[in-house]
Amino acid sequence: MSKRARQRGVALITAVLIVALATMLAVKIGFDAYLDYRRAAGVYAFDQSFEVALGAEAWAADILQSDFNADKTRTHLQQKWATPLPPLPIDDGEIVGRLDDLQGRFNLNNLRMPAAADEATRKRHLADAQQFKRLLELLQIEPMWADRIVDWIDDDNVETFPDGMEDNGYSGLSPPYLAANMAITRVSELLAIKDFGLERYRKLEPYVSALPAGARINVCTAPGAVLDSFSYAGKAQQFSLSEKTTSEQRSGGCWPDLPALEKNLNAEEVAHLRASAGTMSQHFQATVAVTIGSNQFTLYSHLARNRQGQARAQLRSFGSN
Repeated sequence: MSKRARQRGVALITAVLIVALATMLAVKIGFDAYLDYRRAAGVYAFDQSFEVALGAEAWAADILQSDFNADKTRTHLQQKWATPLPPLPIDDGEIVGRLDDLQGRFNLNNLRMPAAADEATRKRHLADAQQFKRLLELLQIEPMWADRIVDWIDDDNVETFPDGMEDNGYSGLSPPYLAANMAITRVSELLAIKDFGLERYRKLEPYVSALPAGARINVCTAPGAVLDSFSYAGKAQQFSLSEKTTSEQRSGGCWPDLPALEKNLNAEEVAHLRASAGTMSQHFQATVAVTIGSNQFTLYSHLARNRQGQARAQLRSFGSN
């Protein structure tokens, strides 16, 4: 082969390599630009969804104040706040939402007894614990978990007899951790309790809340199992067996009222009902789902309503995909 032919062969190979490298570089630049575009679009959609969700939260707060101004003695399921927000179209997407009355549920923080509690507080604490055990029974969950939850949120490191668990039950886990020994802010903290599990959590979650200690249960919005849990000694079971009837009765407003509940309770249970239940609510959860393009953003907002009816966000959490 002549020298000129060899040079032509080298030049051809060099040209092919240059074209290949240029192609790879062009593909890399194009792919990086596509990723940058997707990331920018995702961040923009997230920011836009967050602002839309905050607007829906403010709308929910206005509805809560409007309902309060209309009736300052009762919060019930026929008021405007209880109507879910149907899918509403927005630019390149939609928004849906709903409000849930957190005081229609049993407040887990009522199980937490202060270290320097007086006799009346201790008596109410014991009644709350009995009521919660009754609720667990109605939901077909072992009552022993009441002692475990009490130990998770109380101030001390002394195990509640007979089924409690404190630091020694968690320090041997992998990874090890300690009992919270403080009030909880989210019901999902129950999943941190050893062996409680997702199945029990899903059963219990719709019936419990994590509110400031002392928050009363609203009998106008409480589900049947929570209403029946007030009968922790007499074991009466009326409302949880007829959820459909309860729903029909509530089509007229607040039902049952406190006098109607007292008819099925003994003197001890009536005293506890009057101390821990009412017909008005201050705490609600707004759930807002915003979809823009292929992105979905969900805002969970704990709204607290003051004595003038003004609602403000106390706690927010969110998720996206």
